[in-house]
Amino acid sequence: QVQLVESGGGLVQPGGSLRLSCVASGFILGSYVMSWYRQAPGKERELVATITSIGVGTNYADSVKGRFTISRDNAKNTVYLQMNSLKIEDTAVYYCKRGGLLDYWGQGTQVTVSS
Repeated sequence: QVQLVESGGGLVQPGGSLRLSCVASGFILGSYVMSWYRQAPGKERELVATITSIGVGTNYADSVKGRFTISRDNAKNTVYLQMNSLKIEDTAVYYCKRGGLLDYWGQGTQVTVSS
């Protein structure tokens, strides 16, 4: 069955960095567009970044452009989100999502940016 498992979240000070990972199983990662979303308390889930199936194209929310980088290693069945210059407003649960006819989501990983 399709599984997506995120990791790498944690507590970081403003200006710090984190790298999130999403390990995929149950399907061929290289066949799918993958995305990272986030949901802050009391807010709707929002798209953070998307990467095409072979990693040629990426797209970012305006709020993270220049600070976050999405990448993938299809051989390792893993999608990454490198987050630099973190701000307090980046605090959220971050989710990995597989696109396609059906959406599949991971369980999420908490990122807290606080001094």
